Amino acid sequence: MTDGRSQGTAPAAPSQSFRLVGGDSRCAGTLELKHQGDWRPVDGYYWTLKEAADSVRLVNGTSLCSGRLEVKTNPSNQWWSSVCEADFDQQDAEVVCRELGCGAPSVLQGALYGDVEASMWTKEFQCGGTESALLDCRSSGSDRNTCSPGKAVGLTCSEPVRLVGGDSRCAGTLELKQGDWRPVSDYGWTLKEADAVCRDLDCGSAVSVEQREESSERSVLWIMPDCVQSGSALRECATSGSSNSILNLTCSGKPISDIIYDIIYDSNVSSMFLPPSQ
Repeated sequence: MTDGRSQGTAPAAPSQSFRLVGGDSRCAGTLELKHQGDWRPVDGYYWTLKEAADSVRLVNGTSLCSGRLEVKTNPSNQWWSSVCEADFDQQDAEVVCRELGCGAPSVLQGALYGDVEASMWTKEFQCGGTESALLDCRSSGSDRNTCSPGKAVGLTCSEPVRLVGGDSRCAGTLELKQGDWRPVSDYGWTLKEADAVCRDLDCGSAVSVEQREESSERSVLWIMPDCVQSGSALRECATSGSSNSILNLTCSGKPISDIIYDIIYDSNVSSMFLPPSQ
């Protein structure tokens, strides 16, 4: 008798204790864990994208969306391999950013987030740019054995965050992209947490944080304030849920460095026209 959950899914390797089933590819579907010989679905209540990322990662960066690219090409071991800049292009970067749930690639540069001394390198990737995962892309037949110093791929993807429905791009309902754009529910946010969003959007500092109550519940993302305060990116702190309480933010609209400059400049200009102190 065939287990209905495993139909259309390739048999897992003997050493593999997890799998994705029922999706459009081997990189999508319901997560199942093998426990005492049986495959069981995993409860995703406390899961975020940080736990879900498995075959690609960006290390030594400031968030999950920036760093030196590493790839785990064999799911049966824990070996992470670096990627040589000569084997990676903009279309490959688009796939990696999409797989990590980030926005479009903004910077692609060798050794941007440090180099590696290890001689372990991946194959050359040949993505079309539309694949959902890097390991879905075609690749060269053999691993690269060497790579010039300073040529390990460094990648920065944009953070998938926006404010919508306000008077400017620096005000409105906070939305985060996880597959599609979803609003963030109010969960005790203060100006301290909102500052992180305003900085990501290059909108200066937070001016106000408001809670908007809607008539019915909708699909939202919960982002815990303590996770944001720890320095993690918003998308690393997000969990799915439903609520009728939506978070609205207003930012100053200017980077804080520009505001300080304006204050100093205006003070210097004003002093030129003031009478000397008696």
